Formats: sequence, structure tokens, C-alpha cells
Amino acid sequence: MSPPRRPAAADPAWLRWGLTLLAVTLALVIFILPLAAVLAEALRRGWAPAVAAIVEPDTIAAIRLTLLVAVIAVPVNTIGGIAAAWAIAKFDFAGKRLLITLIELPFSVSPVISGLVYVLLFGAQGYFGSWLRENDIQIIFALPGLVLATVFVTFPFVARTLVPLMQEQGREEEEAAATLGASGWSIFWRVTLPNVKWALLAGVLLCNARAMGEFGAVSVVSGHIRGQTNTMPLHVEILYNEYMFVGAFAVAALLALLGLLTLAAKAMLEARAGRQIGGAA
Repeated sequence: MSPPRRPAAADPAWLRWGLTLLAVTLALVIFILPLAAVLAEALRRGWAPAVAAIVEPDTIAAIRLTLLVAVIAVPVNTIGGIAAAWAIAKFDFAGKRLLITLIELPFSVSPVISGLVYVLLFGAQGYFGSWLRENDIQIIFALPGLVLATVFVTFPFVARTLVPLMQEQGREEEEAAATLGASGWSIFWRVTLPNVKWALLAGVLLCNARAMGEFGAVSVVSGHIRGQTNTMPLHVEILYNEYMFVGAFAVAALLALLGLLTLAAKAMLEARAGRQIGGAA
């Protein structure tokens, strides 16, 4: 018979404080210090050069393209993630494990490989390249290619956020609503969605943060055309390679700020959800 486990409060104080200090130190070294260094380098010559680099036409075009790609990719992944999570959590069907594996595929495949796949399919020498050229349709080195690459890389975030929660909630409420005569659409809007709305919003925010910061996949399919197919991460690379360090770090700081705002919004949503759950309990 195994000995009873000690409660966490019974652990020595030095162990608790030591682990806490270790975690805080790692967070400072790995996350906080690099972000602070980026901001400091962006402002090394003052605010005026940093602001001038951000309002430069190519930078504005990169910001606009980044937001446009996110505005298209995030709703697509939201709809697809909800559908996939609902199917996995609420139904039993052949191929369920395969669907879960496909959802997790972007986590295990390098973004560069996903970009190369789209080049192989839709590039000038790709499988559909001749047909696309004949019909004057451009996917690679254009907005559609950026969106496709971003959708592939960011697809798991919404689905993987919703699946555990939906599985924990079970099917009882949906089955009860169906027994009372509610339609599938009504069940989704009145039963399923209210139960997962906070998790859904958190998944959407994570998806958006990754969409704005994606580099590898969009780098392959973009062509690096300044002012046309460069997103903010690609623009940072170009500025850095051209030794325009203030501009590179200024754009990088802006991109980091957008990511931090996204994480702050996610934390606020999680806190609000926790208060509502606590109040209901």
C-alpha cells in the first residue's frame, strides 16, 4: 500500500520559495529581458526615429497587410475550429482519431514545410500552376497564399482550446435540449456556445496573436515584395538585413506590443470567466 501523499502546504518553505524564484527568474531571462531589449533598441536614438520608421510607407503597408491577413484567417479558423471541436466532443464517428491528428498536424510540422507545400501546389511550376496561370489567378506571392499559409499554421488554436472544455461538459445539456424539440442551430446558439464562449474568445485571441506574428510559412509564399507581400515579421527581417536597426526594432516592438495586448485581453477574459463561474457556484 502506497504511503499517503503530503498536501502542498506541508512542503518546506525553502522549496516553495526556491521553485517560485526559479520560475520567476526563467520568465525574466527568457521573456521579459528580450522584450525590454527590443524596446530599448527601438528607442536608442529617441522617439522621433522610431516613429518615423513606423509611419514609413513600406511599414504602413506591412502593418495593413498583417492586419488584413489576420482579419481573414482568424474568422476562417474560428468557424473551422468550432466545427471540429463540436464534432470531436459531441459525436462518435469513424475517423475521429484521424481528425484529431490532422488538427494537431500544424504543431508538429515546420511552418516552412507548410509554405513549401503551397508553393508545390500553387506555384508557377506547381501541380495547379499552369491552370492558375491560364485563368489569371495568383495565389503564391499574393494575398491568397499568405492567408492559406496563415490559416494552416494557426488552425489548431481555436479547436484545441475548445475540445477539452466541450469533452468535460459532456452531451447531457444538448441531448436534453434536443429532447425538448430544439433544432441543432438553436442548440448551438442557446446551449453550446454560451458554455464555451470564454474559451472560444481565448482561442480566437491566441489564433490572432500567432497569425500576426507568423514568419516561416508566409516567408516562403510571400516573395518578399516590399510594400505588397511583406507582413510585419518579414519587414523586420528586411530592415535588419539592410542594417536599418532602429526601424527593425521599432517595428518589432510594435509587433510585440500587439502580442502583449492580445495576451492581456486573454488574461482579462479568463479572469472574468473565473469570476462568473465562482459567482454561479
